[in-house]
Amino acid sequence: MGVVSSRLLRAGCAMLVVASFGAIKAQAASSVLIWPIDPVLEADQQASALWLENRGSETANLQIRVFGWSQNGFQEQYQNQRDVIGSPPVAKIEPGQKQLVRLTRTKEVPPGQELAYRIIIDEIPSAQPPVADAGKTAAAIRFQMRYSVPLFAYGAGLWSKEDTTRQRDPKGIGLPQLSWRTVSVDGKPYVEVRNQGAVHARLTDVALKQGGQSKPLAEGLLGYVLPGAVMRWPAPGSTTGELAGRINGAAQVQSIAPAK
Repeated sequence: MGVVSSRLLRAGCAMLVVASFGAIKAQAASSVLIWPIDPVLEADQQASALWLENRGSETANLQIRVFGWSQNGFQEQYQNQRDVIGSPPVAKIEPGQKQLVRLTRTKEVPPGQELAYRIIIDEIPSAQPPVADAGKTAAAIRFQMRYSVPLFAYGAGLWSKEDTTRQRDPKGIGLPQLSWRTVSVDGKPYVEVRNQGAVHARLTDVALKQGGQSKPLAEGLLGYVLPGAVMRWPAPGSTTGELAGRINGAAQVQSIAPAK
């Protein structure tokens, strides 16, 4: 099973330069709305749904792939896999239209485990260059969009995402178990967060608090820590104090225990 570089799958934009005549234009080919942003495959589910809606003014041609997701050496790792299949693998969505992507499980998750995947949705650029006024071919920078959506699958006896429409065994809820420490790498301070729990931790609004001051590590989403993994982020100056943030979308900010 091959490992795909996380650099190739990083969410964001890749610029495609088209022709070089006339005025230069910068434009995005399409705008895709994706929901839910946190799909899951429960232990009793064979498939889950992901919806794509084209809110742009041009046809969106999209490629959909599902990769295995792990973390090693403080880096995101993506592996080719066939345990979860996205169908259709390509989609042509006209402006204002929607497309259902079915995420189908082909292999059971071991009981009590959470497996992580990344759904990578790439825009396939149009071969037709943009046309400027008076019918002239225009030079343009088109933004080839890439969307990255996390997917978590669960084995029997474990669940994580709240769902009021489903009956739950409270004993089966999985929680992350986090601890943190500071390290120095090449003379620069970093914060390391370890997860020894059964499920992932999605960290947002994370900050180091010292005295009456709060120094954020990042605005909004900091990142994920998968079960059994350790992730590292640059520290904002001082590395002493209390680390706190929102875990898996919790309404309240929670303190993260220092490593023993």
